[in-house]
Amino acid sequence: MDRAVQKAAVLIEALPYILEFQGKRVVIKLGGSGMDNEELIGNVLRDIVFMRAVGMHPMIVHGGGPFITRAMEESGAKAVFVHGHRVTDEATLGIVEKVLLHEVNSFLIKQLNNHKGQAAPVHVLIDPFLLAERKKIIDEESGEEVDLGFVGTIKKVETLFIEELCQAGRIPVIAPMAVDENGQLLNVNADDAAARIAIALGAEKLVFFTNVPGVLREADNPDSLISTLHEPEVETFIEDGVIDSGMLPKVRACLAAVHDGVHKAHIVDAEIAHSLLLEIFTEQGIGTQILK
Repeated sequence: MDRAVQKAAVLIEALPYILEFQGKRVVIKLGGSGMDNEELIGNVLRDIVFMRAVGMHPMIVHGGGPFITRAMEESGAKAVFVHGHRVTDEATLGIVEKVLLHEVNSFLIKQLNNHKGQAAPVHVLIDPFLLAERKKIIDEESGEEVDLGFVGTIKKVETLFIEELCQAGRIPVIAPMAVDENGQLLNVNADDAAARIAIALGAEKLVFFTNVPGVLREADNPDSLISTLHEPEVETFIEDGVIDSGMLPKVRACLAAVHDGVHKAHIVDAEIAHSLLLEIFTEQGIGTQILK
């Protein structure tokens, strides 16, 4: 009986948040090494189905970097990165398309549907919703432009198709590839894509999953978790080197999102069971929230 009462108390704690977030859009970025852990991904997807069941409009933007690298190795190609960007020649572009638009996207949809999630694919072969141009970067040492191949910078997000899916009760599963004005496929950064989509939709929340508890004051100390950050604090932590390496692009995407209208951005640990629900539906939360 005590256990049943505790379960009821959890539901009551979640009730104000369920009421507040009904009809609100939440963009959830999935990616990284954890994506090949089916149990972990299954837990996250079940939480997303719960969110949809209580009236929210969750959607997934997924990456697939480890799968792309593995597919390239199997084909005898070598992954090359310049300033964190995957150099994408024509052969690599074909692998990226195959992995992201067909394999990873289809896998997530199948898993969501197994949990009665009514998922739907969203990618540029179905609807050219992400418009981009070739990305240009300058090498800091030589001052010369670096050719990244078919890598894009997102210029515009068309949201109509995604909005129609949400209104139909579906969970959009979005693959981060774009097209340019000539219809050429371009590889784009999934973190940037998630932020731009959240901004374009006027999302209530943008959530990034990682393999750490959130933003830490001390890299190897989980107890140093920073539960709430505002824009000026984030910039200070970046300058001081507290936020660096793999966390930096996620934090920068969070900053861009909250600066341009997303109410809150969150960074949570995918390896903690139900971390998504704990972050959104409890008073204390579990990861790091970033606010304007």
